[in-house]
Amino acid sequence: MSDQPLNVLRSAELKRRGIAAVEEALRAGPVHLLKRNSPAAVVLSEADYNRLRRLADRPVPAGSSCLEWLLDLPPASQGRSKAEIDAELHQERDW
Repeated sequence: MSDQPLNVLRSAELKRRGIAAVEEALRAGPVHLLKRNSPAAVVLSEADYNRLRRLADRPVPAGSSCLEWLLDLPPASQGRSKAEIDAELHQERDW
């Protein structure tokens, strides 16, 4: 399971424990839901969801570059380790 995101909740556990399993997993950040060992969805905390909505609603100045847009983003509230980033990239590129 080394190529899976770190914060995973399988559908069987979700069925067994319900929302308590989600609430517990959310303490560690976004929760990746798996169904039949395949990514099915991601559950975000209300705070993370609202932060993404605010970012999505921000107007992008005409003519700004992608780099400028990225540099203007606020820093993440929780940093990720190199191993976590590598694991996510590995999963995304595992075609």
